[in-house]
Amino acid sequence: MDGVVTFLLARNDEAELAFFRDTLGLRFLRDDGFALVFDMGGVMLRINKVKDFTPLASTVLGWKCADIAARVDELAQRGVVFERYPGIGQNERGITTFPSGDKVAWFKDPDGNVLSLTQFAE
Repeated sequence: MDGVVTFLLARNDEAELAFFRDTLGLRFLRDDGFALVFDMGGVMLRINKVKDFTPLASTVLGWKCADIAARVDELAQRGVVFERYPGIGQNERGITTFPSGDKVAWFKDPDGNVLSLTQFAE
């Protein structure tokens, strides 16, 4: 095997293109007719075009970051809304700190796929 390819499903490819390219800042490679293709720092993301699907309730794609608070603030300024989940102790930004010290914040793409940011404890 020579590398990783990850996949998402999308009904609204125009909204997904704008979100992943313009809001999240991923490098758009092409629309091959079946999927929108992005480069995520050497990992290919294929957002497959489908007529309908039900998004999973759990995280399907995430990014690690060195300063989660700064990334949450940056994305919030770009219009990203962070999810709130009862009972997990999120702060005002929507960031949860787990007993391990790992910090996570969740948000959704235009088709309802749950995405996350994680700052791992040192």
